[in-house]
Amino acid sequence: MPLIPEEPQIHESVPGPRATPAAGRTAPTPRPVPGPRPAPARGPHAAGVRPGKPGPPAPPRAPVTAPPAQRTGPRPAAATDAQLQLIPAPADGALDAADEAVDLLLDSGRAPSDILVLTTGDPHPWAAHELSFGEASYWAQYDAAEDVFYADAAATRPAGRPVVVVAVNGGTDETTARALPAALARAGALLIVCGDPQRINAVLGTSA
Repeated sequence: MPLIPEEPQIHESVPGPRATPAAGRTAPTPRPVPGPRPAPARGPHAAGVRPGKPGPPAPPRAPVTAPPAQRTGPRPAAATDAQLQLIPAPADGALDAADEAVDLLLDSGRAPSDILVLTTGDPHPWAAHELSFGEASYWAQYDAAEDVFYADAAATRPAGRPVVVVAVNGGTDETTARALPAALARAGALLIVCGDPQRINAVLGTSA
């Protein structure tokens, strides 16, 4: 299923009346009432914090649009009706391209829990950090389904999500050849692949 490169289009409060103290009396000074503090959010995209994107959130951009890519040859048996989009990027820039794609998806209104990001080479920094606390804690966040989740493309546990983003940021051709059809099967509506178009099409051609 060769992919046709496309340009990323992932198109005070109002004071109320105050009581007047009675004559000869001094109104007591109100004291703050202590209360519980909200627990800090932990997910990578909670409160607008996005991994690898320091600073204030980016301004709204065009919504995601991903017309179906043209395909040649037989369609993989595990394929779904998900739309395909290729974002050209070198291997060492694929992870940044994937992060940018996630930002655009969130800006366009996609819920964080709709997005799964897979890497064929080194893990995403967020995944590496969370795995340092143990796999049980790491996978518990996936099961909670409250945020974007990052995983190795070769992992078998992540199930499908509406949008899957694959960063072809390394790994062998064999790894990539297995990862892309599996990612397509996991994508419910949209699959975005970030990587070198020539390599991706060559790998898919040899695996057809």
